[in-house]
Amino acid sequence: MAGLPGATRARSGSPGTAPALDGTFLCSPLGGLMGTQAVLGLLVWSLIAATTYHLHAAYGWVMFVALFCWILTLLFFMTYLLQLQLKFYVIPWPLVLMIYNAVATVLYITAFVTCAAAVQPTSWRQWDYNRRAAASFFAGVTMIIYGVSTFFSFRAWKGLGSNAATSQVTDRA
Repeated sequence: MAGLPGATRARSGSPGTAPALDGTFLCSPLGGLMGTQAVLGLLVWSLIAATTYHLHAAYGWVMFVALFCWILTLLFFMTYLLQLQLKFYVIPWPLVLMIYNAVATVLYITAFVTCAAAVQPTSWRQWDYNRRAAASFFAGVTMIIYGVSTFFSFRAWKGLGSNAATSQVTDRA
């Protein structure tokens, strides 16, 4: 098999190789926070989806924010877990992740405030009230987690005090 053209390429780490799982990413702060964001985001949009959210425009916004951020978080999570960011080294991934986390934090602030303000205890369906109140709580927690992720991704973007020139060279090696 060593004589096959793809065999030597597969060992050298060229773009044709299969992605490998990065177990250290799961144990890192960013990996743990991304996993938490995915779980909490799933809770927010599933709780809103279980109500009659289509009757209230405010919950439509919360649903949009929760689903949009959840899908993008899953995409970023899979990108880092499968080490696909190493394949696309031209993209400044720490900067992209920091900008995404900052935008997601702002979006979740608006979603949290909107969801919390729209919850009415005199709802004619008690289970809608309970789900909306729980969605408000989890939106607040998710907002905080995105804020913490913004801090950690800012630190990763800055290189944790290392020289920017040397980090650029070592990242591509």
